[in-house]
Amino acid sequence: MNTELSHIEVSGIFVEIRRKTIKNLHLGVYPPDGRVRVAAPSYLDDEAVRLAVISRLGWIRRQQQGFVRQARQSVREMVTGESHYFQGRRYRLNVVERPGNPRVRLINNSTLELQVRPDTGRAARQEMLDRWYRRQIKARIPELLATWEPVVGVKVSDCRIKRMKTRWGSCNIEARRVWLNLELAKKSPRCLEYILVHEMVHLLERHHTEHFRALMDHCMPDWRLRKDELNETPLAYDEWDY
Repeated sequence: MNTELSHIEVSGIFVEIRRKTIKNLHLGVYPPDGRVRVAAPSYLDDEAVRLAVISRLGWIRRQQQGFVRQARQSVREMVTGESHYFQGRRYRLNVVERPGNPRVRLINNSTLELQVRPDTGRAARQEMLDRWYRRQIKARIPELLATWEPVVGVKVSDCRIKRMKTRWGSCNIEARRVWLNLELAKKSPRCLEYILVHEMVHLLERHHTEHFRALMDHCMPDWRLRKDELNETPLAYDEWDY
């Protein structure tokens, strides 16, 4: 799909416009600073987009204020004493330097141990923890798909994990492939489940239409509560859509 990128300013708000071969205009406000992005049909000019933004200024400003209030983590230095999250819980990191194979493990309900070789740098420590996070999500996927495929009525051909800067998940409708953000390992299991179902429903309905919301209501009646829970948890320092 060819995309044309441009920008306008509306009432002091910088708006990014991505024109595509789509039928309807879609407006989003994204973390961490409430940037505004519009996906617009190719035939719509700037004035039509401007009017659409103006009609939703109140909603846009409320979303931006919510991001300002939302807690954020500081830059992770990967040293003992830092707070790290797993499945919605906060853990104190304990770095143990010793020879041998590195590993990550939960010691108890409050401690996440990172065992590394001496002189292992911050980036390598982060990569090790990210690999552990990836394994935790990957281990849950088969059970979640077995639970939700019959409910949603779709078959996912592939479900993969990657770090994403602007989205919690995405999907390729033609390939029936779902991508999940690595950051979901840090969130409540309910949030991971919500994003997976969200993307599975997109295999039936591409856009966030009334039909999409009706499908979500049918498949996961409490999805709005899960969405709120996800949006209230701390954002990673380098994290910025849902």
